[in-house]
Amino acid sequence: MPLSHPILAIDHGAARIGLAITDPIGILASPLETVSNDEQTFNRINELIAQHRVQGIVLGLPLRMDGSEGKATLKIRHFANKLRKSMARQIDIEFVDERMTTIAATEKLQQAGKKTKQHKDIIDQAAAVEILNIYMQALDNPFGLLEDPDSF
Repeated sequence: MPLSHPILAIDHGAARIGLAITDPIGILASPLETVSNDEQTFNRINELIAQHRVQGIVLGLPLRMDGSEGKATLKIRHFANKLRKSMARQIDIEFVDERMTTIAATEKLQQAGKKTKQHKDIIDQAAAVEILNIYMQALDNPFGLLEDPDSF
């Protein structure tokens, strides 16, 4: 069953976590914030969940290029479990294949004239927007995301 809006997207990184959010009716995905990945991470995410009345969470899952899971995906699943335990109310968390989202976000920022080395926080948020867009596109397509739309 699809998540209700607004949805919070999380692009988890070792040092920083990029966040993006949908509007209340799920038309737009917008960058929200970049938080440090430290002892205050869950507190800040929960503050944002309450402030924005988040109804669902989409978490980027770093699959290997062959689609299999590795150590990085285990870390994300562990993060998701800790997040669930930290929440004041239960919110559904879904995973989205995040392969290439940071690359896509970086390319879009460069096309917009942003120097990516100076805007790492923005890249994390933009990657979260990409994750959210992947999720929303999958909802709009009854067949899910198609690798090759010409294969039918």
